Amino acid sequence: MYDQQRLIELVKQHALRFGDFTLASGKKASYYLDCRKLTLDSEGANVIAQGILETMGDNLPDAVGGMAIGADPITAAVITCGWQAGRPLKGFIVRKEAKSHGTGQQVEGPIESGQTAVMMEDVVTTGGSSLKAIEHARAFGLQVDRIIAIVDRGENSAEIFDAVGVKFTSLLHVKDLGV
Repeated sequence: MYDQQRLIELVKQHALRFGDFTLASGKKASYYLDCRKLTLDSEGANVIAQGILETMGDNLPDAVGGMAIGADPITAAVITCGWQAGRPLKGFIVRKEAKSHGTGQQVEGPIESGQTAVMMEDVVTTGGSSLKAIEHARAFGLQVDRIIAIVDRGENSAEIFDAVGVKFTSLLHVKDLGV
């Protein structure tokens, strides 16, 4: 069972930092959310995975995944908790660039073109990296129509993703953290 209040506590204790930061989008910020402090922690990973599974409800996709490296531990937690709950899912990784060796894939995992997929994300501000991941996953042939983030720190995230036909959901909004 997902415990949103516990996730808020964990984010505040471990992931939320104050200072002068430059975000991936290039924007300056007075706070930073390092969700790897949660997604790579056993309790944090489990609370997040339970929230994502609950958010997906009975409408499970074939696979979940997202842009390496941020989405990797989220994906691993969700597919593990999903299997333990009798709700098996496949996972996939979207590389920032296609490999120059082996199969040369940009999207990796036990997935096939035509399968449904939900994208995972740790923090969304402008949606830039998520939009690239969606583009690459769709180019592979995945049917991506949803993205679930741990924290939405943007002001118009739903509109950004709606423009590309993807429903956006987050477990928390930065306002839930009192920021």
